[in-house]
Amino acid sequence: MRRFVLITAGGSGKRMKTGLPKQFLEIAGKPVLMHTFEAFLRFDPALEFVLVLPENTFAYWKESCLKHQFGQPHQLASSGPTRFHSVKSGLRLVPDDALVAIHDGVRPLVATEVIERVFYLAEKTGNAVPAIGVNESLRLIDHALSKPLSRENVRMIQTPQCYRADLIKKAYNRNYDEAYTDEATLFEADGHRINLTEGNRENIKITTPADLKIAAALLSFD
Repeated sequence: MRRFVLITAGGSGKRMKTGLPKQFLEIAGKPVLMHTFEAFLRFDPALEFVLVLPENTFAYWKESCLKHQFGQPHQLASSGPTRFHSVKSGLRLVPDDALVAIHDGVRPLVATEVIERVFYLAEKTGNAVPAIGVNESLRLIDHALSKPLSRENVRMIQTPQCYRADLIKKAYNRNYDEAYTDEATLFEADGHRINLTEGNRENIKITTPADLKIAAALLSFD
């Protein structure tokens, strides 16, 4: 099956407190997004890419590609008001008879082994979602009270989440609901069982200035 990577980068970066969206901030001399592309290209240079951006940043991205001599072929799609709408927009450019890994553009530290696992498992079962365990103690809040929550039964979900394209596109025919926080919740609502696989702890989502510093430090050891 053809392998696609759908990279979502529709955020405005308000929590980063910069005038530039976080996906365009530079680490080690190039934008975060380019590091994200390179993480997938290390796994397979033949992957096909769809990048979802706010339409008003298309020109900036193209200029950045020229500046950094980034020539990896990819298609552009316009982001929407939510992740749901952005992914749905990008999926229109993915053929039904393919596997598609849907990934946050600001997760440049995904491991090659994780990418390999999600594509393999999705081809075998229809979907694969990376997850990691929780190290900290947890408490569940119930109004003014709280109670301990066992971390043994809790996982933090990451991306790339990989699916057979025909199945995830069918799931996206549903109406938007704010409960669909990622593809897995939507896919499950469409009647499918989610298959978890091991993620990598370094695969952080860059959201705050502190995250940017951590990612820069980790990339320096890459």
